Amino acid sequence: MSAPSTTPLASPPAQSQPAAAAVDAVKAYGTGEAAVRALDGVTVAFERGRFTAIMGPSGSGKSTLLHCLAGLDTLTSGEVRLGDRSLSGLKDKQLTLLRRDRMGFVFQAFNLLPTLTAAENIRLPLDLAGQKVDQAWFDTVVAAVGLQARLEHTPAQLSGGQQQRVAAARALVTRPEIVFADEPTGALDSRSGADLLAFLRRAVDEFGQTIVMVTHDPVAASHADRVVFLADGRIRDELHAPTTDAVLDTMKRLGN
Repeated sequence: MSAPSTTPLASPPAQSQPAAAAVDAVKAYGTGEAAVRALDGVTVAFERGRFTAIMGPSGSGKSTLLHCLAGLDTLTSGEVRLGDRSLSGLKDKQLTLLRRDRMGFVFQAFNLLPTLTAAENIRLPLDLAGQKVDQAWFDTVVAAVGLQARLEHTPAQLSGGQQQRVAAARALVTRPEIVFADEPTGALDSRSGADLLAFLRRAVDEFGQTIVMVTHDPVAASHADRVVFLADGRIRDELHAPTTDAVLDTMKRLGN
């Protein structure tokens, strides 16, 4: 997916302020002896302008952590912060506006509206917020995902990989502070998955984006700058500049 040279986003704020963080995060389901702690005192920070993958065995708490970081779920105790803003105590409307204005999302399900074209789906967050489209940035994002020739097609006229690229473009068109991706390659074939991961990598390297991605795939995780490993609701390890083999070895050690 080639693209013309572009002007990167403005330099991210000082690295001392993480894009997102969890402090002593606990998420429990149920009560009493039947209670299950999906998160059991997790403290972790995610640097701006970096690509971080979250991995762990099934039931490790990785998706729960992502959902709490994104304000899609609430903690039982502890704190989640987006930049300098604590999510604790925010009302539903405040969380909705925070997600709309400061976050982007890419999920395994593409979540595209079937009656809208690809272009309309990409612009949807801006339209809902009543914001004007920055055409130059829109064109940059569309070129980066290689969708120039497919903008007038509806989701039914696009392959799964193309639909996920529409979803990825939609996540970036608002220039969010952080993009949360939950198993974004899970429904894709290997080539489409590789294309999407290459785009996410470019979004970090060329556009200064911050991405936090949950994945079970060691190959996907190897595209990240850092991998954080969870098991039994706790952080057990992390890797920097990960390779597929190093990720596999760590996952085996954690019992996946």
